[in-house]
Amino acid sequence: MSEASSPKREQVLRTGRELFWKFGFRRVTIEEICREAGVSKMTYYKHFTNKTDLVKTIMEGALKESLKKYRAIIDSKVPYPEKVVQMVELKREQVEHMSNEFFRDYMQSDDPEMVSFLHLMAEENLKMIADDFRKAQKKGDIRKDLKVEFLMYIMNHMIEMTHDPQLLDMYPDSRELVMEITNFLFYGILDREEHR
Repeated sequence: MSEASSPKREQVLRTGRELFWKFGFRRVTIEEICREAGVSKMTYYKHFTNKTDLVKTIMEGALKESLKKYRAIIDSKVPYPEKVVQMVELKREQVEHMSNEFFRDYMQSDDPEMVSFLHLMAEENLKMIADDFRKAQKKGDIRKDLKVEFLMYIMNHMIEMTHDPQLLDMYPDSRELVMEITNFLFYGILDREEHR
């Protein structure tokens, strides 16, 4: 068995994810992770250079999981409006297990390494989404008069907006903000039931 897939490393990842999702990653210490995971600090540092490394590894794993589900939705044969509903539900599923503290830490991180990592992740996702929007547009699923570049510009700014403390203060729970942005992006200001 390789170092990368050792049971102790997996236990640290599982424990880190549980603690970060519940309390955010700023508050949780490496000592708490080791204690809850039942591993020594030496074992922890054998697999992760610091807490940021663990957060990034967990986020990459969560992203791969989400992308797999997203691809399954996009590649399915259901009509595009149903895909939109499924994408919104996927986003809801992703955020429901994460605490408000996690979202605050995630959205307001001032760690340059973390900011760079989050920016790169968002950039890669947006490129893939733009490609999928273009394909949907060619098939007539999305308005042909809508510039995909404009849509991506708006999405980029929506992501940037999640770092704005004034906007975050409007929502007692940061997850509500994420869902508000997702719903607004896909449904605009029209009532979804009437729009159907």
